[in-house]
Parts: sequence; C-alpha cells; structure tokens
Amino acid sequence: MSGFDNFNTDFYQTSYSIDDQAQHTPYENYDYSQQAGYAAPGMMPPQQAYTGQIYQPAPTFTPASSQSMYGSSFEDEPPLLEELGINFDHIWQKTLTVLHPLKAADGSIMNETDLAGPMVFCLAFGATLLLAGKIQFGYVYGISAIGCLGMYCLLNLMSMTGVSFGCVASVLGYCLLPMIILSSFGVLFSLQGLMGIIITAFIIGWCSLSASKIFISALAMDGQQLLVAYPCALLYGVFALISVF
Repeated sequence: MSGFDNFNTDFYQTSYSIDDQAQHTPYENYDYSQQAGYAAPGMMPPQQAYTGQIYQPAPTFTPASSQSMYGSSFEDEPPLLEELGINFDHIWQKTLTVLHPLKAADGSIMNETDLAGPMVFCLAFGATLLLAGKIQFGYVYGISAIGCLGMYCLLNLMSMTGVSFGCVASVLGYCLLPMIILSSFGVLFSLQGLMGIIITAFIIGWCSLSASKIFISALAMDGQQLLVAYPCALLYGVFALISVF
C-alpha cells in the first residue's frame, strides 16, 4: 500500500473545496423578472385579434375577356376557302371563258394562281380514261408537268412582263376541260374512225384557242395569239392521242 500512497501524493494540492463553490455562485440571487418585456404568465396582456388582410400583390397585367380578345378578330377574318385561294366565283368565270373561246378573257382573273380547278379537271380526265379501260393517270400528270414547264419557259421568253409557273399551270389546267369531253366520247364509241379524227381535231383547236386567248390577255401579248396557240396545240395533241389510242 505504500506504493499507492506515494501515487496519491503526486497530484496537485489545492485549497478549493465543494463548500467554497456553494458560497460563490454568482447567479443564485439574480431576479429574471427585471428583464425588459418579461412578465409572469398570469399577468400577460390579452392579445387582440388581427383585423388586417393578407398581403396580395397588385396584378400588373389584367387579361381581357375572351370575347373582347377574339370576338372582333373572328368576324374580321376572311373565309377559309378564300385563305386557301379557292374562289368559286373565279373558278366559274374561268370555266365559262374556256367554254366560250370567242369570249374576251379578264386578264386580272386569269393571272391568278388557282390550282383547285385544274386538279379537278385532271382527275376528271383520268377518270373518263379509266371508264374507257385506260389507266393513264401517271401519263396525265407527267405530261402536264412537262408541258407546264415548257410553256413557262416559252412565255417568259416571249412576254415582256413575265409569268409565274402557277399561272401557266392554272391556265393549261382549265383549258383541259374540252379534252374531258373528248375522252367522254371515247367511252361511248371509238374515236379511231373518220368522225373521231374530226372531233379530235376540233377539240385540240378548242383547247389551244382558249389557252392562247387567256395567255395573251393576261400577259398583254397582242398580235401573238397564233404563236402561243401552236405550242398549246402540240401539248393538247398529246392528250388527244392518249384519249384516242
């Protein structure tokens, strides 16, 4: 045990004791009720009800009603067919101009790019050929495209003002209407006889005369109708060969 006594004497010796800690506590007599804003639970003042409103930010943009935004715009919009470029009045006038080769053509109407009527006439021409047992839709559209391209180049060389490809396709498509009559005759009887040749020549002249009349009125090519009618007759002659044979 002598070794343990020697180990205990090695600690640092001090005069501090637990009794001294109880005598020198600095906060034992501090009065917390003296702090500002502190009150006893029984002495709290009653809270008043909040009478204000929750903050709501003022709207920076007030959307208009659907009626004010869209009501007037819908009334002012043009019809859907007019936006698509389909005017039945102009289609009817162009059809009458083709059916009356000697009637003067309105250049302002004929200079429009209207492909609704030509598409219908091409389909009708192919349908009449189909009734005659000839499936020639590919030839009809192929020859039409090549013919329109050739006439477009030729008319731009001959005219001073120039012409668009859509206008050329529109005029040539409308003037295909007499060829539908020829193909309809082919459904009823053969066109390879003498009477068929006469009717075919008459239809070719009708188509070429109507197309050349419209071109010279739209492009102001006075005195050049025969020059324009010749390539048109060649084009419609190919369609006539499809109808006859």
